[in-house]
Amino acid sequence: MNLDNCIMTYTMNSGIKGSVVFSSKQISEWIESYRVGSRYVTTVNRDYFGLNPELVADFKIHNNFSEQRIHLETIPPENSKKDLQLNSTYSKAETITQIECKCGESYIIRSAYKKLKWSCKRCNSIVFLDQKKRLVETKEGMAWYMTNRYYVDRNASGR
Repeated sequence: MNLDNCIMTYTMNSGIKGSVVFSSKQISEWIESYRVGSRYVTTVNRDYFGLNPELVADFKIHNNFSEQRIHLETIPPENSKKDLQLNSTYSKAETITQIECKCGESYIIRSAYKKLKWSCKRCNSIVFLDQKKRLVETKEGMAWYMTNRYYVDRNASGR
């Protein structure tokens, strides 16, 4: 099977779908990143493209004979209405995190990324994401929980 310039479609854990054209080398690199769980960054045309495998629910690679590839190639790649909607959806995507420090400080942060560690704004101590606790309810919605009030296993995947 010839994988030169294949289209990869993917679905994020949030339900957002995307597609990207990869070379066969990029496909191999992405599959390895997905397998080991490391972030993948490459260039597509003249743009940088990054994808975190922990946030990807599934992906599919379409070869030259795939019906879906033919359909995807007929969609205009730039300035389409869906691209603008997708960009606005990504700009609105936020991760809410509840921070509780041993100094007594407790607050909520909003970020475009799920962080594994953070510094307390009051005492500058490092707090860690408690992945075993999963999401906690806060006044601003469901949030990830970071603390240094007790030992947090930083190798736990939480899955």
